[in-house]
Amino acid sequence: MRKDRSARRRAARACAASLLLALFALSGSVRADAKRAAPADPSYVAECGSCHLAYPPGLLSAASWGQVMQGLERHFGSDASVDAATHAHIDRYLREHAGAERKFGTSALRISETRWFRKEHDEVPAGAWRSATVKSAANCGACHVAAEKGDYSERGVRVPRF
Repeated sequence: MRKDRSARRRAARACAASLLLALFALSGSVRADAKRAAPADPSYVAECGSCHLAYPPGLLSAASWGQVMQGLERHFGSDASVDAATHAHIDRYLREHAGAERKFGTSALRISETRWFRKEHDEVPAGAWRSATVKSAANCGACHVAAEKGDYSERGVRVPRF
């Protein structure tokens, strides 16, 4: 009788441990997906999304977003300046929802310059980036057909012919 109870306890502990491991693994994938989720802040989407895809904030570190926000008057060849209140709001939003520095680094000003991006896109032929339909690595929607919805999954990738 005592052996049966002991065996049941061990089995219950093993089951609980398995459940915790599964939940931990699931929470990691949910967090990873959240980093690529479509931006939810209306000010960010309106201001930044008026010229290009409003990139998910989790694709750059807080330090990198800070550098991007400091240089809006010369934002990749354009003046993307906004009023002080909007600037403060967007800057705070981007930093609060930024990706981990260990994954994205602190010096990249472009998502396509991060270690993560280069690793994820290492199989893309160089000619694809220069094709007439893609033009640059910043044009996520050229291959990720649901990028505006925050879906960057492999099943939604269509690399154009070049």
